[in-house]
Amino acid sequence: MAFVRDASNSAVIPTINPATLEEIERIPLAGEQEVESAVFSAHKAFQTWGKLTVRERGEYLRKGCDYMLDHVDDLVDTISKEMGKPRIEALVADVFTVADLISHWSKKAEEVLAPQDIKLHMMPIPIKKSRIVYEPLGVVAVISPWNFPFALPMSGLVFSLLAGNTVVFKPASDVPLVGRRIKEIFELGAKLPQGVFNMVVTSGATAQKVLCRPPVRKVVFTGSTSVGKKIMEACGRHLIPVVLELGGKDPMVVMPDANLDLAAKGAVWGAFTNCGQVCASVERVYVHKSIAPKFIEKVVEEAKKLRIGPYTSDAVDVGPMVNEGQLQTAEDHVRDAVGKGAQVLVGGKKPGPKGFFYEPTVLVNVNHQMKCMSEETFGPLLPIATYESDDEAVSLANDSNYGLTASVWGKDRKKAEAVAARIDAGTVCVNDHAYTYGLTDTPWQGMKESGIGASHSRIGLMEFVYPKHLHLDHLPNWIKTRPYWYPYDQKKFHIFKEGMQLIFRRGAGNKLRHLGGILRALFGGN
Repeated sequence: MAFVRDASNSAVIPTINPATLEEIERIPLAGEQEVESAVFSAHKAFQTWGKLTVRERGEYLRKGCDYMLDHVDDLVDTISKEMGKPRIEALVADVFTVADLISHWSKKAEEVLAPQDIKLHMMPIPIKKSRIVYEPLGVVAVISPWNFPFALPMSGLVFSLLAGNTVVFKPASDVPLVGRRIKEIFELGAKLPQGVFNMVVTSGATAQKVLCRPPVRKVVFTGSTSVGKKIMEACGRHLIPVVLELGGKDPMVVMPDANLDLAAKGAVWGAFTNCGQVCASVERVYVHKSIAPKFIEKVVEEAKKLRIGPYTSDAVDVGPMVNEGQLQTAEDHVRDAVGKGAQVLVGGKKPGPKGFFYEPTVLVNVNHQMKCMSEETFGPLLPIATYESDDEAVSLANDSNYGLTASVWGKDRKKAEAVAARIDAGTVCVNDHAYTYGLTDTPWQGMKESGIGASHSRIGLMEFVYPKHLHLDHLPNWIKTRPYWYPYDQKKFHIFKEGMQLIFRRGAGNKLRHLGGILRALFGGN
């Protein structure tokens, strides 16, 4: 998204409808001082917000959810118009997921974040006690992408706020109007106290400069691996921890006994939903050689049924890509594959409608020397290769710098699960793909260059707290010292030495011998 200057010489972002290429609105671009002001506001508000109970904070968020549900149609239209996706995808993948996230976790968080006593195995008599209390971090910066412009930032925002943090939110420059809707939910719906939620529409460079230094205490970024590395580098200068949900090149393994109708439909949906602009898209398929012809035939049949068009019609399956850069990447990957021997069975070009549309494309005769099999396309491409053994399938699936999600398809679930267990990915599904971000009970996480940390689930909530250890002494007040304190002497050395042997050595005879050693050290004698 290019930045332009308006008549007053202020930077603005023109937000574009990707289906019509019409300019929707121009959004002012915040400068460095404005972003710093937002951070300061969040830092100040943390002093009171962090002291509320989890239940009190959850009640604020439930009010925000009610507001969102009252404005579902307007919200869906904004997401679809600005990002280009069909209305049902905006509703199900974005809004429904967030409604569940807030409804469930505004209640569940209190249980998860309750103080936890630790049973000390070395203290059978409770003379010492330990407890973990979960404290908020402070200011959290959430930097979000454009492909799921509502659901993806909301995970970090909701969990941050429930945990007691305040936030500075930077929406992607392609979708600032969706960011504005999020702001309305928290400010007008939830009625959060001033400074608890702050939104800034700014450049990536300004965000990296201001949001990756104190008083920000954590950065949550979703986007490309290349930008994620820059975010991590900037945060590393100040030892600020990060949660990074980055790219994917997600494999789908179709086993010889797979239900071909199910697998073909799953591959087509997994590859082309959201016009392929999903970090968990099916970006490469490995089908067993014995069933490849029938599987490919069914995939082609399903792909040809897909209807391309703008979000204004509910009878649309695939919308446009979000911008010209993404369109050019898809075109480049197809051109590279064909130049190296791949065959296009369906699609492979721009269709008639004006806008950033690209036909759902099925490729065969592909290999790992092609961009479409090694680089993240983030577009409507479905390259299909074959394999002959489980070992080969696993090797091909793991031959990637990425490790976000994957799927294995087969009727024998035990065999499919055995293959799934060997694939390097944060999530591996059997007989489904890509949808598990909508399961807010489960962690969404990547390995290798697909990211660091997790969102959703108990694990994801823990990203936004500091587990402080409280250690409490319950010895009587009349005891004025501790056995491991000064003064040191040879007697104390022998008591601890024999005590260590008594506790950790196996065998009753040995234990009696070392008990005797302790008694001799205490009372003298042989």
